[in-house]
Amino acid sequence: MDFGFSEEQLAIRDAIAKICAQFPASYWLDCDREGNFPEEFVAAIVEGSWLGIAMPEQFGGSGLGITETALMAHTISRSGAGFTGASAVHLNLFGPQPIVVFGTDEQKGRFLPPLIKGQDRACFGVTEPDAGLNTTRLQTMAVRDGDNYVINGRKMWTTTAQTANKILLIARTTPLESGVKPTESLTLFYTDLNRDQIEVREIEKMGRKAVDSNALFIDDLVVPVSDRIGAEGEGWKCLLHGLNPERILIAAESVGLGQVALEKAAQYARERVVFDRPIGQNQAIQHPLAVNWMELEAAYNMVFKAASLYDSGQPCGREANAAKYLAAESGLSACQQAVRTHGGMGYSKEFHVERYLREMMIPVIAPVSQEMIKSFIAEQVLEQPKSY
Repeated sequence: MDFGFSEEQLAIRDAIAKICAQFPASYWLDCDREGNFPEEFVAAIVEGSWLGIAMPEQFGGSGLGITETALMAHTISRSGAGFTGASAVHLNLFGPQPIVVFGTDEQKGRFLPPLIKGQDRACFGVTEPDAGLNTTRLQTMAVRDGDNYVINGRKMWTTTAQTANKILLIARTTPLESGVKPTESLTLFYTDLNRDQIEVREIEKMGRKAVDSNALFIDDLVVPVSDRIGAEGEGWKCLLHGLNPERILIAAESVGLGQVALEKAAQYARERVVFDRPIGQNQAIQHPLAVNWMELEAAYNMVFKAASLYDSGQPCGREANAAKYLAAESGLSACQQAVRTHGGMGYSKEFHVERYLREMMIPVIAPVSQEMIKSFIAEQVLEQPKSY
């Protein structure tokens, strides 16, 4: 059992950190204030060919695993970019996995190189307003019409749809009332985000203003059969190959954000003098920060255990979900404590920790709630009856 990283993996971490060092805290503060997408940062990531880190080499990628991808995501967030930086490239790192696993060679050759080169930008159309986490009850409908499908429906919380030109879209190809098993009536597509047939409305939200979230209204979107990923009715199976990597990556980003918040808090506690002593000398300040460090380290190790299992082809659902849960909980606690440690200045944008706290609410509620993860572990690990 090896808890360390290889020289190659450490070199990846250092290379990403070098890119991130070009973008100081002031850059991310401006992105958050103005709501400007971090185009310069994404361009730097593209220039380093990092978008293809987990994509096959024959299509221009690096052919590396989710372990290396998670290390990259963690390093971005840990740099102070947080979810503003990580979410700007997040989908392109894990989203194409269903294409890699289930796509034909022709589809891989057509879809992957433009993503890796940054020529295409994709968004993920899964969540719906009336289905929430109950993905098998999605209502968006795709009806076969010769060599095309015609799709109608709605999607919610679709990230980067303001600037994306592609969409990974899951839709129902068999009506719910048909009696077909819900998990066998969904189909996955990767196609053009045609704005003549898809209305994109941005959702104003609590944090991560620079990276847009949107409601999509899909009206008679024509999708060629050649843009279907996998067989008709296999969308759920295809989607699962993106879900576990997504949980692992968002967990890695959560730990990174918690760690930079803890770093800011520890530095402030060393430097802030009240009653003729640094506030970090007080156990009421230092003890919570010590607990934050331990919790984040535990979550970090679970992240890379899950990533290692995924890369070795072993089942990793319980570990991926546990990593996401532990990372969100420990990250949230660290961000809250960072604000408390800064006192009144923690409420000031100047010290950055208030942004970290707002952004940390993302993994607490998405892409799957903490409560659903508890139910999953109870049922799948502890063999308890299903509660919903």
